[in-house]
Amino acid sequence: MNTLLLALRFLRRDWRSGELRLLVLALIIAVSAVTAVGFFTNRVEQAMVLQANQVMAADLVLFSHRPIPESFEQQATELGLRTAHTLSFPSVILHRDETQLVEVKAVSRDYPLRGELRVRPQAAAEEQRVTRPPAAGNLWGEARLMAALELQPGDRVSLGELGLNLEQILSRDSALGNNFFRLGPEVLIALEDIPKTGLVTPASRVHYRLLVAGERNQVESYQRWARTRLPRGVRLEHLSSARPELRNTLDRGSRFLSLAALVAVLVAGATVALATRRFVERQSDTSAIMRCLGASQSLILRVLLLRLLLLGLLASLLGIAVGWLAQYLLAGLLSDWFGGTLPPPTPWPILVGLGTGLITLVGFTLPPALRLGAVPPLRVLRRDLGAPPVSTWLLAVCAIGAMALLMRWQAGDATLAGWFLLGTLGTVSLLLLAGWLLIRLLRPLRHRGGTRWRQGLAGLLRDPAMTTLQLTGFGLGILAMLLLGIIRTDLLDAWHRTIPEQAPNHFLINIQPENVAGMREFLRREQIQPAGIYPMLRARLTRINDKPVAPEQYQDDRAQRLVEREFNLSWAVEPQTGNRIVSGRWWGEENREAPLFSVETGIAETLGIKLGDRLGFDLAGVPIEARVANLRQVRWDSFQPNFFVIGTPALLRDHPTNYITSFYLPPGREALLAQLVRQYPSVTIIDVSAIMRQIREIMQRGSLAVEYVFLFTLAAGLLMLYAGIQASREHRRQESVVLRTLGMQRRGLIEAAGIEFVTLGLLAGTLASLCATATGWFIATEVFGFNFQPSPWTAIVGILGSGSAIGIAGVLATWPLTVRPPLRMLQDG
Repeated sequence: MNTLLLALRFLRRDWRSGELRLLVLALIIAVSAVTAVGFFTNRVEQAMVLQANQVMAADLVLFSHRPIPESFEQQATELGLRTAHTLSFPSVILHRDETQLVEVKAVSRDYPLRGELRVRPQAAAEEQRVTRPPAAGNLWGEARLMAALELQPGDRVSLGELGLNLEQILSRDSALGNNFFRLGPEVLIALEDIPKTGLVTPASRVHYRLLVAGERNQVESYQRWARTRLPRGVRLEHLSSARPELRNTLDRGSRFLSLAALVAVLVAGATVALATRRFVERQSDTSAIMRCLGASQSLILRVLLLRLLLLGLLASLLGIAVGWLAQYLLAGLLSDWFGGTLPPPTPWPILVGLGTGLITLVGFTLPPALRLGAVPPLRVLRRDLGAPPVSTWLLAVCAIGAMALLMRWQAGDATLAGWFLLGTLGTVSLLLLAGWLLIRLLRPLRHRGGTRWRQGLAGLLRDPAMTTLQLTGFGLGILAMLLLGIIRTDLLDAWHRTIPEQAPNHFLINIQPENVAGMREFLRREQIQPAGIYPMLRARLTRINDKPVAPEQYQDDRAQRLVEREFNLSWAVEPQTGNRIVSGRWWGEENREAPLFSVETGIAETLGIKLGDRLGFDLAGVPIEARVANLRQVRWDSFQPNFFVIGTPALLRDHPTNYITSFYLPPGREALLAQLVRQYPSVTIIDVSAIMRQIREIMQRGSLAVEYVFLFTLAAGLLMLYAGIQASREHRRQESVVLRTLGMQRRGLIEAAGIEFVTLGLLAGTLASLCATATGWFIATEVFGFNFQPSPWTAIVGILGSGSAIGIAGVLATWPLTVRPPLRMLQDG
C-alpha cells in the first residue's frame, strides 16, 4: 500500500509540474486516434455489411425448392426477428399476341427487410422510393419488359390464368443483385396472387425463400439454431455465401478501413516514442533524489511501474472518451451517406483502445524508463550524469514487438499487417542510417559558413541520439501521412478502376455454336463490344484423386453447395484477361493436347484441391479426368465471363458446348435486347446492372469513410510533429540562454532553428516519400491485386511539404525562447 500511495503522490506531483503532460497528451491522442478510427470503422463496416445484405433483402435467407417448414418462421418470430417470404420462378407474360419470358417474383407485404424498392410511374419520370411492394391485382415490371412488349403503365397483361394491371415500372429492387442468372426481366407481384395464376403446382420448379432480419446478436442466435435443424434441400444463405463479386468488394472495403486504422497506429507509436525521451530526462532528477534519501532500486522500479500503469489506464480511458466523441459527431454528420443512422459500435474498439494505450506505453516507454532505477545519486550535483543508456537491441525489440502486435491486432489481416510492418521497418532502418550519416557529414561543415548556418548545424550535432530520434519520429509521421494520401488517391482510384463506367452489365448464355459468328456480327453492327465469346460446359465434380466427392465430407456450407451443383467448365488456349497464375504454369503449345485443368484459387482452397491433383467430372454421363496444372487468381468483379475450372482444348472441345459472353449496354438501348432475342431465341440474357450498382455504392461509401479517417490521423500527425519538436526543447532552452547571454540576436536564433528543422524535414520527407511509394506499391499489388501507378505528387508533397511544415513548426517552437529574458528562463529552470 505504501508503494501505491507513493506512486500516487509522485503522479500528482509530476502532473502539477507538467512533466507528464506531453506523454499523457501523446497517449490520449494515440488512443483517441485509434479508437475514433476503430469506433467509426466498426460502425461503417457494420453499415457496409447491412448495405451488402440489401442484395439479399435480408440478413439471412433460407432457400429451398419446396415450401420451408413453418417452424423456421416461428423460431424467428420468437427471437424478435422480422420475416418475409418470396417465391420465384420463370414464366411468360402475355400481352395481346406477344409473349415475353420473365422471372416472376411474388413477395409478402413486408418485403424487402433490407434494401429498397424504387419505381417510376412513367418511363421518363424520376425514381420514387416505395415502402411496400405491389398490392394484389397489380404488377411491376422492369424497363426491359416494357420495351420488349411495347407496354405502358396502366396496360393489362396476363400471367397464367390471372390478368394483372401493370401499375409501375420497377427501376430498382436491391435483391436483384443476388439473382445473377435471371432468364428475363423481373416482374414483381403480391404473394397472394400466386394461387390465382395456376402456375405453381407440387411439380413446379419454384424457388422458395424465407427472409430474416434483425439485431446482430439475434440473427447470429437464429443462425446457430437453424444450422442444426436444416432439412435436406433447405439452404441457409448469408453474406459469406454471397456472390464472389460482392464478397470481393466488401472484403476490399474492410481492408481499406483496416489500412487507414493502421496508419493511426503508426502515428501513435511515433508520437509516444518522441514524448518518452523528455519524460525519461525529467525523471532522472527524481530518481537521483530518491537514491540520495536511501530508496532502493527495486522500490524506485515498483513506484515507476505503478505510475506507468496508472498513467496508461488514465490516458487510455480519456483517449477512448475522446475517440467516442469524435466518431459520434462524425457519424451524426455522415449518417445520411450510409442510408440512415449507423449501427451502434461493438465493445471491441474499447478493448483495442485500452490495449493500444498499454502496449504503446510498454513498448516505447518501459525499456528506457526501467533504467531510471540505476541513476547515480551523484546526478544531484552533476547534471551530466543520467540513467545508463538502454540497450539499442532491447529498445528495438520492444518497439518492433509493440508495433507488430498493434498492427496485427488492428488490421485483422496478417498479410496486410505484414507488408505494412515491413514498410515501417524499412523506413526506420533508412532513417536511422540517414541520421548516422547526417551526423558524420555535418561534423566537418560546422566550422564553415556564416554564424547562423554554423549554429543551425550545431543544433543537429549537439545531441546525435536526439537528432536521430527526431529524424526517425518525423520520418514515421510523414510516412503515415503519405501512405494515407496514397490510400485516399492512388489505391482508391485503382479500386474504382476495377469496375469502369462501361464494364459489362449484361451476359448472354446458351449461345449455340452455329450462332457464334452471327452473334459477333450482330453486336458489331450495333456497335457493342463483347468481352470475348467463350465455350461453356456443365459438369459435376465426382472425385479428387482416387477419393469420391460428396457434400457430407465438408463442414463448410459453401463447399457443400459447390459439390452438390454442377460446375461451369470452359477450355482456352490462353488465360483470360484478369486471370493471374499464382501456382504452376499455363499450358503452352506443347501441352494443349494433354488433359490438364486450371483451377481458381478460391474454390481450390474451399474444396482442398492442390496443384498436381487429378480431378474427375461427370459431363452429361461422360467421365472426364485430368491433372491440375495451375491455380489461377480470378478478378470476379471484372464482370467478364470467368470460370472456376478451365481445361485444355483437347480435353473439352469435342464435347457438346454452348457459349457465353458479356457486354456493356448503354442506358436507353433496352429495345436492342428484345431484337436480339427475336433473332436468336435460344439465347438467354442476364442483367447484372443491379449488382454492379450495389458494388459501386459500397465503393463510394467505403471511400468516403477513408476520406474522413484521414482527418483523425492528420490530427495525430500534428501532435507527433509537436512532440518531435518538444523532445529537444530543454537543450534548446539552455542553448538559447547561453547564446543570448553572449549577445546573439533573436533573429539569428530563429534562423538557426529554421535551418536545423528544415534540414530534418527535407531529409525525413525524402526518405519517407521513397518508403511510402514502395510500401504503397507492395500493398496495392500483393494485398489488393491492383495495378499501382505512383503519383509524382507523393514526392513533391513529401519533400517540400515536410521541409516547410517542420521548419515552420520549429521556428514557432523556438520563438517563445527568444522573447523571454535569459535570467527569467534560468529562474523558471
